[in-house]
Parts: sequence; C-alpha cells; structure tokens
Amino acid sequence: MSWLDLLATGSSLVTAGLGLVVAGLAFRGYRRNDSPTMRALAIGVFAIAVVPSLLASVIGPFVALSDAQALLGVTLSHTLGLLAIYRTFDTG
Repeated sequence: MSWLDLLATGSSLVTAGLGLVVAGLAFRGYRRNDSPTMRALAIGVFAIAVVPSLLASVIGPFVALSDAQALLGVTLSHTLGLLAIYRTFDTG
C-alpha cells in the first residue's frame, strides 16, 4: 500500500468520524426538540460524510463492488444527503 493509499484511507476515516459526530449532534438536537429539521440535517450529514466512506472502504470490498458501482453508490448517497439538507431550509 502506497503512502497515497494510506493518506486517502486516513482522510476518509477522519471525514467519516467527523460526520458521525456532526450527525450525532444534529440527531441529539432532533430528539431534544422533536425537530424534523434537525432530523433531516442529521440524515443529510450522515449520507454525505459517513455512507460514502462505508461504501468505498467497507461495503465495496466486502461484496466485491466494481469501481463504477461504488461510485454510483457514493453519488446517490451524496444526492440523497443534499436533498435531505435542502429540506431543512425554510423556503416559505
């Protein structure tokens, strides 16, 4: 494994960890205030920061996803996460 592979894996793990912390704080805010907005924010952050790392590092190799399949999963996760965060904005 090259230093670039280690750097990519390490940064992915840091991103996933930080995403878990932020999503956890948002979820705690949802439970404390019963706020659907905070729930959507928690889901969005989780889908943007944690799910792609899991797909690329854990699930992909475990179920032998091709690069294209893993990239599709990451892209769909990002899209769903952004839609969830978009829902948190009060447009009315």
